[in-house]
Amino acid sequence: MCLYRRSTKTVRVLWRKGNRVKFYSTSNREIRHTLDEAVMRGLAPGGGLYMPEHLHPLPAGWLDGLRGEPCWRIGEVLFRHLIGDDIPERDLHDILRDAVNFDAPLVGMGDNRYILELFHGPTLAFKDFGARTMARILARLNRGSDTPLTVLTATSGDTGAAVADGFYGVDGIRAVILYPTGRVSPLQERQFATLGGNIMAVEVDGSFDDCQRLVKQAFTDADLNRALRLTSANSINIARLLPQMIYYVRAWLQLPEESDPPVFVVPSGNFGNLTAGLIARELGLPVKRFIAATNRNRTVPEYLETGEYRARPSVQTISNAMDVGDPSNFSRMAELLPDAAAMRRIIFGADYTDEETRSAIKAVYRDKGYIMDPHTAVGWLALERYRSEEGGEEPGIVLSTAHPAKFIEVMEEILPGVVEIPENLKKALDRTKKTVIIPADYAAFREVLTGM
Repeated sequence: MCLYRRSTKTVRVLWRKGNRVKFYSTSNREIRHTLDEAVMRGLAPGGGLYMPEHLHPLPAGWLDGLRGEPCWRIGEVLFRHLIGDDIPERDLHDILRDAVNFDAPLVGMGDNRYILELFHGPTLAFKDFGARTMARILARLNRGSDTPLTVLTATSGDTGAAVADGFYGVDGIRAVILYPTGRVSPLQERQFATLGGNIMAVEVDGSFDDCQRLVKQAFTDADLNRALRLTSANSINIARLLPQMIYYVRAWLQLPEESDPPVFVVPSGNFGNLTAGLIARELGLPVKRFIAATNRNRTVPEYLETGEYRARPSVQTISNAMDVGDPSNFSRMAELLPDAAAMRRIIFGADYTDEETRSAIKAVYRDKGYIMDPHTAVGWLALERYRSEEGGEEPGIVLSTAHPAKFIEVMEEILPGVVEIPENLKKALDRTKKTVIIPADYAAFREVLTGM
């Protein structure tokens, strides 16, 4: 057992010395690896995703000692409970304090509705929580190696910026970021496609699903993996996923004491964000339900309606980070909620068109003076539908996944002259784009990797 003491507060975290948690593959439960192995591999053999073999709830009252604590401290408690001694205590402290050095404030919107702002990190998106933590974990694992580690990631927008920021200038690691031509906002593109150095941006003539397919195919290419040390920075990597638990707990701790368990509304694309919330719930976070809010890429809402999972090509929308037709993390969701009936009890699904999204942005700004990006607006609409159809007065928390300035072209059409561009985004606009352009073809991508 470990006791963390901070001023007059005590947070009790239970684990046994020498405890090493294993992670199994969603495609084969016989495959089990340590955290280090799972992080370095990214994707499990056979294409499965890693999950912790045990998700034991934290002790009763564990949240009491965390009220008022910063995000990195919450992360220490969650990680220590979940992974035991896999990362030494001092290393874990240093990793999280450096990576998660920003807050996730909860903004009241009236009528027990809240916005959880997840865009206060350096790239102004929720991906900063996971990407910065994972970058530091990988840098620790790669210490002393003479062979470079190549980190592959596909992005529909914000992941690319967060990964580039997390890995830029890190010795011994090079990051390759694939993104679909014309399907990320110009500001998002400038954040990751202008750095150069150990960051390579690969522009793919296709969709996000094509980019994700190319990354997965690289991991199943035995010859390539013998030649290169590959890992992933998408939410398929367990080290990218787990830090996202932090802000769910931070949100709960900012609600008035004695609040009922909230409903979390999650704008969803690849569904890593919602999966992290499900894991936090398994560890003991009070949650009534989750709302999976999507745009026209409605694979999961359709599954909740029909019980049939039907992947399809992604459709381009103004909420581009959610343009995913075959979300990878659905396999993890199915590990926790194994059929449609179980999933419906915990997850409410809703999907919206671009026109509905635009109308919501205008209405919220007119009525409440709050500026929502397109993804947050989809979440807001989903909360309103849930309240209308399901009733209930419990707190409703909409995850706001990105700063509206990252979608300035869309926002200018909807709210002309309202959104200001922060200074760090302005600097990205001044940099020159540096990309490799390829078709959505694995042979072309493989040639890029082998020629690095």
